[in-house]
Amino acid sequence: MSDAVVESSEIDDEVLRFLETKTKIRWGTDQDLFASGVVSSMFAMELVVYLESTFGIVILGPDLQMDNFRTVRAMTDLVTRLRGA
Repeated sequence: MSDAVVESSEIDDEVLRFLETKTKIRWGTDQDLFASGVVSSMFAMELVVYLESTFGIVILGPDLQMDNFRTVRAMTDLVTRLRGA
């Protein structure tokens, strides 16, 4: 397995732990958090702060789109991309 795949898996796991702790719900990596009705746009801001502080990234401007926070997979892709920038 490549380092990128391992790293993505670890990011997925960390984000899933955070979500499960906050919402008391088990999530799938491709499950739409906002369509569930459990996660609000206000919670999305908490996700931004969490991702920035946990993964040492800065999320600005065009990256602050709801689609980047819709699923665990989308957040993992965002973190991976911003870490590589």
